[in-house]
Amino acid sequence: MKTSGGSDAAKRRAGESAAEAVDDGDVVGLGTGSTAAHAIRAIGRAVESGVDVRGVPTSFASRELARECAIPIVDLDDVVGADAAGGIDVAIDGADQIAGGDLIKGGGAAHAREKVVDDAADRFLVVVDSPKESDVLDRSVPVEVLPGARTVVAEAVRAAGGRPTLRHAERKDGPVVTDNGNLVLDCAFGRIDEPEALATTLSRTPGVVEHGLFVGIADEVHVGTADGVRVARL
Repeated sequence: MKTSGGSDAAKRRAGESAAEAVDDGDVVGLGTGSTAAHAIRAIGRAVESGVDVRGVPTSFASRELARECAIPIVDLDDVVGADAAGGIDVAIDGADQIAGGDLIKGGGAAHAREKVVDDAADRFLVVVDSPKESDVLDRSVPVEVLPGARTVVAEAVRAAGGRPTLRHAERKDGPVVTDNGNLVLDCAFGRIDEPEALATTLSRTPGVVEHGLFVGIADEVHVGTADGVRVARL
């Protein structure tokens, strides 16, 4: 369930705008998806010009793009924890939908690692094009589940008022398998008036590895439009 629509030019404006917030010496969380990719490329150009930046990828795809852009890569354990120094200064990541400061992510099935990196950062900058904005969250919520717990989690989602659908891969037989070796249920709840309550319910469900509701994590939103970028601090 990849997010479609929107202008690539608007996505590029949003990604490049957020990349301007990266300073020399920063450790940067590198998000996943088409809009975050523009930020990664912009950071790569800064590295080429001599800026000292290290990146913490959120997926195999963002790791590969960072390598192509010659951004030095570090593991999360190297920069976060009692024996590590510095932490993550800023994370830049996209969203499938945003309402206020709350997000739905997971169209690229990388939301578990994305949430770890984005939440660990001192600042989390969201990059989207304007069609991703909404008054209320109402897209399906991706839920990464242990393969053996798929049926149990699906029943719990139904009990919470949702309709779970196993995400199938494109151009191959079988389901999508995440970088962590798990499956993804896309769970339709309709209008989500209380995202924090739903996030808590999903997090407490045994077998759920992570869900795509990002509540109260974002610090800043860069929205690419047809003629510029709107920046909102949360």
